[in-house]
Amino acid sequence: MRKKTLGRYIVADPEICHGQPTERDTRVRVAQVLQQVAKGMDWDKIIWQWRGTVCRPAIAEAVQLAGEAFQEQNHSASRKSRSA
Repeated sequence: MRKKTLGRYIVADPEICHGQPTERDTRVRVAQVLQQVAKGMDWDKIIWQWRGTVCRPAIAEAVQLAGEAFQEQNHSASRKSRSA
């Protein structure tokens, strides 16, 4: 697997965190940021906690990509249930 750009701020690089999606040029996993968002943590606090290595647009992109992945997975699951 080669480094894959998933967005402006998010990449998946097999050399970093075993290829899990991370914020560009960091070891901050997107899943960690999404968990913080899901818990209702204020985005400014998330940025502060990661010492500014994660920016507001990066958080927004993570949320957007997660939503798109959810929609695609949900759409795929509904197609499978209709064909069963």
